[in-house]
Amino acid sequence: MFDMMFSPMNIGTMTVKNRVVMNAAEFSLGQPDGTPTERMMDYYEARAAGGVGLIIPGICRVNDMGATSTFTQLSMAHDWQIAPMREMAARIHRHGALLCIQLHHPGRQGYASAVNSLPLVLPVIKKAPGVLDLMFKATPALMAMEQKKLCQSVQAPSKCELSEHGATRVHAMSRREVKNLINDFIAAAVRCKAADADAVELHGTHGYIIQQFLSPNTNKRTDEYGGSFENRLRFLEEIILGIREKCGRDFPLIVRLTADEMYDRIGKPGKGYGLETGKKIAQRLEALGVDAIDVSCACYDAYNYWLEPTSFEPGWRAYLAKEIKNVVNIPVIAANFIRSPEQAERQLQEGYQDFVGSARNFICDPEWAKKAQEGRPEEIRRCIGCLHCIRSFIANAMVGKPGECALNPAVGMEKAYAAMPDAGKGRPAVVVGAGPAGLSAAITLARRGWKVTVLEKENVPGGQVNTAAAGPHKAKLHWCVEDLTREAEGLGVAFEYGKAATADGIAARKPAAVVIAAGGTPVRPRSIPGIAMENVYTAPQLLNGEVTLKDKKVAVIGSGLTGLETTEALNEAGNEVTVIEMAKTVAPGAWFQFVDDSLSRIRPYGTEFLTNTALSAIAQDHITVIDGKTKRRSFLPVDCVVLAMGVRPENALVAELSKRGVDAVAVGDAKKGGAIGAAVQDAFRTVCDKF
Repeated sequence: MFDMMFSPMNIGTMTVKNRVVMNAAEFSLGQPDGTPTERMMDYYEARAAGGVGLIIPGICRVNDMGATSTFTQLSMAHDWQIAPMREMAARIHRHGALLCIQLHHPGRQGYASAVNSLPLVLPVIKKAPGVLDLMFKATPALMAMEQKKLCQSVQAPSKCELSEHGATRVHAMSRREVKNLINDFIAAAVRCKAADADAVELHGTHGYIIQQFLSPNTNKRTDEYGGSFENRLRFLEEIILGIREKCGRDFPLIVRLTADEMYDRIGKPGKGYGLETGKKIAQRLEALGVDAIDVSCACYDAYNYWLEPTSFEPGWRAYLAKEIKNVVNIPVIAANFIRSPEQAERQLQEGYQDFVGSARNFICDPEWAKKAQEGRPEEIRRCIGCLHCIRSFIANAMVGKPGECALNPAVGMEKAYAAMPDAGKGRPAVVVGAGPAGLSAAITLARRGWKVTVLEKENVPGGQVNTAAAGPHKAKLHWCVEDLTREAEGLGVAFEYGKAATADGIAARKPAAVVIAAGGTPVRPRSIPGIAMENVYTAPQLLNGEVTLKDKKVAVIGSGLTGLETTEALNEAGNEVTVIEMAKTVAPGAWFQFVDDSLSRIRPYGTEFLTNTALSAIAQDHITVIDGKTKRRSFLPVDCVVLAMGVRPENALVAELSKRGVDAVAVGDAKKGGAIGAAVQDAFRTVCDKF
């Protein structure tokens, strides 16, 4: 079915059993000393057993002084780290997969609090492990100091503008610092070879130090490492030549390359370098003896163009890989936002790339490759691009916890998940609601030995995801409903649709476990005069098509993600929209990538955002708003009002069941409103703790 994807191919002297590559994605699964933990090895071994041909783990630092991005990433900065890495290599090799270590330095995208701190901290942690917890508790204070620039500076090729997301102070590296870092990369590669890694990859993309040297935007040096194209390439060239000298021609070397910095996509044409320069770099890398190029794009300044949110179409950037492949004769690896085996096979057959890469596919489903090879692609749990992985990683890294996947609670605890206790012993369990939280609860209960029945008042599963997926460019969100429902059915979960659950009805079933995942209802504050008028609607009514507005003046109340999605839909229907937001910023608390993504489509319509503004009253032809700063009231002419003010949890059944002697627990939006990942994770943890 996928003959080309599962055919072998060489990268240099190594033969990869298939064309499937797990690209690097840092998840904070290591130890402070840079060695892999047992759960990190379990994590990557599960992907090796799941059929991946080549595994590239998360970022690996080359020194402890300025190359640290997290306190729990891998490191090859010391000889004593060789043996632990060799153990992880053996775990991966036992399944026929190969290991490539990605060598990395963050440059201007690093954190100042990590500069020079590890050498001081590690000996203390070794003697008193509790010190690490204290450090994580101090993280908010350290980050606050960074924002105020009360911190050390991080290394960059030259004094340059700050990254959109990263350090608040940078300094131009001295020539000595440059030479030392080149030697650090080379020495780390030597250790990787000694640790039985099959290859190394130099991380030259996503805005990190190698890309910073390549880019005229961040490299303004006037010595031999800056200025001309040849000089900007010299830093990477000397690393490559040094690795070749120390490791030999038989040790495969890959470069992950930004083919296009994508500044034009964010309205800054002419900044950085584009595809034509990317192609020149690729040709030069081949001439230097690099064995493969792993094509990517962009940097932190253009975050959405290397780590795409839901709205992007699969394969949108495949043209970059093809352009690189057209000018080199070495293998090309590329992620290209691939989401299905069919897409992967097609892009291989059509010559876009030689290897299909992904990180998020294998985070979401470690058996992605195995299911495809065995002719079971319909069983794959698909990544929906919800970005819970990156959001949770960044938040959790600050407190010493690993990242999460919205749809795969097993991440970082693969062995425990595979060996769940038979807590249910076949006893009956009831789940109310078939949204993501309810489906997650049902799957977890079934895996723990319960006989599960899901009661859903609608005629289809999905809950509030059905509304979210109806928003502009959000159809892929519904994949999680399809995949989780199929998984639950495969575990024997019974679904009863079109039945509104009642306390008496549930109690009559005599369940030993009850989970309320009934979601929430849109907030309609009764304290606001006019809230019940006929021209006042809720966001779900618009997104679900229950109400259609065209060529109207509309006020959207609330600029959260639902408010932004509603605004997009209203704009596309020809309405003139004003968004009212009580907070001082648009979409407070929402993940910045989604906000940037939505605003990129909203801005061209001239939508007005009134922040720090509260809705006071609604009339037939206007609304009254209050400025949060001046307290001044003003009138805004509108035809309609759409409320996007969040949801109120639907969990009355918990108390009603308690009165009948039935113990129940609420999960997901029935407990607290949140995104898909939060609902799934909450349901999983609650069920494991409670039942």
